[in-house]
Amino acid sequence: MQPDIEIARAAAMRPISEIAERLGIPLTQLVPYGHSKAKVSLDYLESLEERPDGRLILVTAMSPTPAGEGKTTVAIGLADAMSRLGARASVCLREPSLGPCFGLKGGAAGGGYAQVVPMEDINLHFTGDMHAIGAAHNLLAALVDNYIHWSNDIRLDLRRVTWRRVVDINDRQLRKIVTGIGGPANGFPMEGGFDITVASEVMAIFCLARNLRELQRQLGRIVIGYTRDRVPVTAAELQAAGAMTALLKDALAPNLVQTLENTPAFIHGGPFANIAHGCNSIIATRAALKLSDYVVTEAGFGADLGAEKFFNIKCRKAGLRPDAAVIVATVRALKMHGGVARGALGVADVGAVERGLENLGRHIRNAGQYGVPLLVAINHFSGDTQAEIDAIRSYVAQRGLTAHVCTQWAEGGAGATQLAEAAMALADSPHAQFRTLYDDDLSLWEKARVVARSVYGADDIDADKAVRDQFEQFQRAGYGHFPVCMAKTQYSFSTDPGLLGAPVNHRVKVRELALAAGAEFLVVICGDVMRMPGLPRVPAANSIFVNERGQIEGLF
Repeated sequence: MQPDIEIARAAAMRPISEIAERLGIPLTQLVPYGHSKAKVSLDYLESLEERPDGRLILVTAMSPTPAGEGKTTVAIGLADAMSRLGARASVCLREPSLGPCFGLKGGAAGGGYAQVVPMEDINLHFTGDMHAIGAAHNLLAALVDNYIHWSNDIRLDLRRVTWRRVVDINDRQLRKIVTGIGGPANGFPMEGGFDITVASEVMAIFCLARNLRELQRQLGRIVIGYTRDRVPVTAAELQAAGAMTALLKDALAPNLVQTLENTPAFIHGGPFANIAHGCNSIIATRAALKLSDYVVTEAGFGADLGAEKFFNIKCRKAGLRPDAAVIVATVRALKMHGGVARGALGVADVGAVERGLENLGRHIRNAGQYGVPLLVAINHFSGDTQAEIDAIRSYVAQRGLTAHVCTQWAEGGAGATQLAEAAMALADSPHAQFRTLYDDDLSLWEKARVVARSVYGADDIDADKAVRDQFEQFQRAGYGHFPVCMAKTQYSFSTDPGLLGAPVNHRVKVRELALAAGAEFLVVICGDVMRMPGLPRVPAANSIFVNERGQIEGLF
């Protein structure tokens, strides 16, 4: 099998105008970025509001492991299979962050024969959206510092400035810093730090805004800090929202590309699901729904993170009502949850698969709480045995669901046709009775408890007095109707990344809270999770280079 980058490089891409034409988008409503990618006019998309929506299918997964689950690959293969079956289908994905590309995980454009292309562009600078979001975020940081330097009429407390900076690279050295040293000309010394761009509140607002007007309004509601009297200070009070919106104006239009099989793909926005809300933009999803009969989308990491936030945050904000969901599992990941070391995954072990199925089972139970009909996709690897696959199918059947083996990595859309037929039939059925996990009027503390107990299987949540007081303060300040965005490790239902399977008798420690008043949710940071990841001992960046022909090598 060729490396992903060579497969992508050999793709028979069609001009992006042809991909747009497949969806009925006029050429005049495209802003091309070369021949293979384009943005779709926001004015044109707003003109589609009266059209009926297509069917929305979420692809999520069991808890991730280093063995890989292939959620994005399944989503792409599923959309390609639907296209092969004659449906007008599209896929909606998040934009990859440079952090994982140069870190441990690699890119996020799929793999094998289920990829979106141009792969190198999508994984690196793409259309510049990430840079625009980072620039808008850091412009606000600069305006905060400048306001303090020149006047500070509001009496913003330097000790209570909450707006940090961002960069789209894993850099642990920047987590905690001091700015403004060197004398009066350089401002006031203040503690600060950097988060990764995908954890930025600007990213969240960007992905949750329905249009440019809403984007500007919500940017103005960002709380950047507090006065000595604990009165919140917003970006609007610093007259920052207009300039930030100007930087984001072009980026807000969704990006259109294609799969290897020329299925339309909208790739727009990229928040992580372990430290942010983990879903592509509302604008891209709604555009796809207006232009397609079936829309396949994915949410980051396992169903306890991305899918929970898709249902409880994105669907709540956008008024989306998903029609079906697919949970991806692999034999290899189940073995790891069953206690097998990564180096021994090539050895057949039905017992380990059966032990690991408790992880998949909890995700099935959790996803069922939202009233959306479910399927299971077994993402096939060449070393999987029939006995191991049969164990999964039997387990899933006992829970009233069907599991379909998918070989899209090796065969493209042809390897996911059975899953596509089942997913379309399920989405077309009247079974979906979508509901969120909690109501708006539940308190912030209770919302976090509901997620911890109903999704993570925890006995309860814990927090020290300072954090509990913060919950109460945000409740009294009028933010109680916000949903919660839980930030925790992606590797376990618990806050301990080494606790695999489906742990019970554990408690979720809430370490701190971060108000996202513009995005309209409360970030609940649990355990040791960091909003600025670090690079591994041997980062992927060490293997990336440009060859003598000017082509990028080592990107995956």
